[in-house]
Amino acid sequence: MVSQSPDSSSLAEVLDRILDKGIVVDTWARVSLVGIEILAIEARVVVASVDTFLHYAEEITKIEIAAREEKPAIAA
Repeated sequence: MVSQSPDSSSLAEVLDRILDKGIVVDTWARVSLVGIEILAIEARVVVASVDTFLHYAEEITKIEIAAREEKPAIAA
């Protein structure tokens, strides 16, 4: 008896889809004890085609520039 699983994908098909559409994982974590920050971790993982990565990087740059412009200047 031969058993077939419907919609089974090979590793090559999965990688092709990931590189075509792209995956972005953006994680931020902070560990504190009694109000004292012990550990902070920030990670950005991008697995994508070059076009997807360039689009993502361009959008992140725009967000960072906008965040810097919104901060009021500190008077001396």
